[in-house]
Amino acid sequence: MKFGISFATAGPFADPELFEALVLTAEDVGIESIWAVEHVVLPQGFQSKYPYNKDGRFPGGEKAPIPDPLVALSYAAGMTKRLRLATGIMILPQRNPLYVAKEWASLDVLSRGRAMMGVGIGWLKEEMETVGIPFKERAARTEEAAQAIRSLWQPEPEAFSGRFYNWGPQNSNPKPVQKPGVPIIVGGNVEGAARRAARIGDGFYPASGSMKTLPALLDAMRDECAKLGRNPEEIELTVAAGMPDEGKVSRYRDFGVSRMMITPPAADKEGLKRGLSEFAEAIIAKT
Repeated sequence: MKFGISFATAGPFADPELFEALVLTAEDVGIESIWAVEHVVLPQGFQSKYPYNKDGRFPGGEKAPIPDPLVALSYAAGMTKRLRLATGIMILPQRNPLYVAKEWASLDVLSRGRAMMGVGIGWLKEEMETVGIPFKERAARTEEAAQAIRSLWQPEPEAFSGRFYNWGPQNSNPKPVQKPGVPIIVGGNVEGAARRAARIGDGFYPASGSMKTLPALLDAMRDECAKLGRNPEEIELTVAAGMPDEGKVSRYRDFGVSRMMITPPAADKEGLKRGLSEFAEAIIAKT
């Protein structure tokens, strides 16, 4: 089992000293990856409900500091040698795929092949309207953008023609170190996301690892794979896990999960080092 750290760049971890402590300790104790979140803005007084809390409240509130994920991950890349660098998630429909392809290929090259592009369709309607993207188009834009990005990572220039994005053959360099490209991991805790992972994903990341919802999501993903003639074993499964014990790790492994996400154990340097070291001794070393 691999272990990643979620919310690795937001809130208190926007502070460079604390972020450095998180990144360096994570690599030192054997954490596989860190995952950055994204919101370009949080509109004042927004009414959209955060889908991953029962009360619908956004963690940290409207003024929570959220650095750009690619900038933060690039900073982490320069401090590390083994730690994988992921978004969990980047709001793909809000970004131009020409820029996204270049940014992720650049990160993959500079990190020597450690990038993982986690994407989602977004939930914050007011943010999407602020950047000029119709909220109802976000799912379709996400799927088309993923296809467009992969076309830009091909060895030779290709034209792309879609509903939202169109261009002739383009030279987009450098190319990712990983072949055929940076893995695209689809995030979301609803059936639509599970089916989207089957259509465009190298991985699937339900933001909640609840055993109450996970079986149905995996069934939907596998059903969509069957329709496409795709082997669902090709799609790497990642789940949120809090701070799991050995029993929980074993149960998720039986479900076919290969990566479990934990949250930072503290928001101070000493607490981080102590908490991650204890987790490594109690869980990573035994799994």
